[in-house]
Amino acid sequence: MSVPLPSSLEAPLRPAGGRPDARFLLSHPAHLVALGFGSGLSPAAPGTVGTLWAWLSFLVLQAWLPPAALGWVVVASVPVGWWASTVTARDMGVADPGAIVIDEIMSFWLVLWLLLPAGWLAQLLAFALFRFFDAAKPGPVGWADSLFHGFGWRGGLGIVFDDLVAAFCTLLVLALGQRLAWTLA
Repeated sequence: MSVPLPSSLEAPLRPAGGRPDARFLLSHPAHLVALGFGSGLSPAAPGTVGTLWAWLSFLVLQAWLPPAALGWVVVASVPVGWWASTVTARDMGVADPGAIVIDEIMSFWLVLWLLLPAGWLAQLLAFALFRFFDAAKPGPVGWADSLFHGFGWRGGLGIVFDDLVAAFCTLLVLALGQRLAWTLA
């Protein structure tokens, strides 16, 4: 005789049609984090919407936290994002769902933390470069994207790792551009 589990202990409801909704978002704390507090629910370009949310939330956090504390938030977001991505991908039954945007959020937070203080134009350029590297996955980003796939901790790592490499590439291009500008000046 099997005893039914209480509804709070059942596996989270898989999103209907593969697209997560507000019910799925709120069914587990990992979903809330991985789906960028709702920004990943965007029907169009969730990665871009998640990156915009990262930008806005970073500016809000920057107003409240000193740079060192903000750095610790960025560092802590990596294992939290890894965990949330692992759980949410498993619960969605998709190895790397586009709705998971914590990888964009934590990676763009890293870019902004290292870039700021910088003007709006530099931030906009960083946003455009990050979106390019994340979406097109050239060179090292494509390599990073191909390393870890599937479910479990490896799959969660794969979700976040290519975005961290995209952040590195963004910072590298910005640094090279700044160096070139100094050389030409």
